Amino acid sequence: MGGVISADDPKWIEPFSGLTEVQFARLVALVRRRGGDVQRGRPWRLPLEDRVLLVATYWRTNLTLRQVAPLFGVSKSAADRILDHLAPLLAISPARRPRKDTVYIVDGTLVPTRDRSIAASSKNYQYSTNLQVVIDANSRLVVAIGLPLPGSRNDCRAFTESGVEHALSRLKNWKVLRDCRLKGNGVHQAMLGIARLHNMALTQ
Repeated sequence: MGGVISADDPKWIEPFSGLTEVQFARLVALVRRRGGDVQRGRPWRLPLEDRVLLVATYWRTNLTLRQVAPLFGVSKSAADRILDHLAPLLAISPARRPRKDTVYIVDGTLVPTRDRSIAASSKNYQYSTNLQVVIDANSRLVVAIGLPLPGSRNDCRAFTESGVEHALSRLKNWKVLRDCRLKGNGVHQAMLGIARLHNMALTQ
């Protein structure tokens, strides 16, 4: 069964990745350098470009993997494997040592999540996790993402404990951050990958 969406047709790239064709090609090259084409077990049915687009589509639309998989002509279990393999490879790189003259913005956001092991009932009356984001004030690039903490923590305490509302407005375009079904470190991996896509969209 063939898929409906493919990176072979450029019209699908920007709506589902938030990137231009050129930016998306750079992202795919980065993922390839990080081992995106390495096979574990069964061969990948989709080329790397389509696998990267599948992950971006999942994060951007917050459709279930059961809904996203047929759009790319694969099974739900194949889509699961793709997400597990590529999400860590899409993550932003660890922050370099900051320059002394750089001004950073630290902001927190509550991400509703169904995994109660990393969530708590919070001020939005949902089970949420608190994610702290550090952004370069000049470039608006994301520099670091803190580990997820229960959403009952206020931002000051969450910042202290995680080691890291305007700055987050673009990141919230990714609908997986409005109701995250991912478990364990899935929320953190999604945020790190979305930060990578956000940063690439801001650079030429």
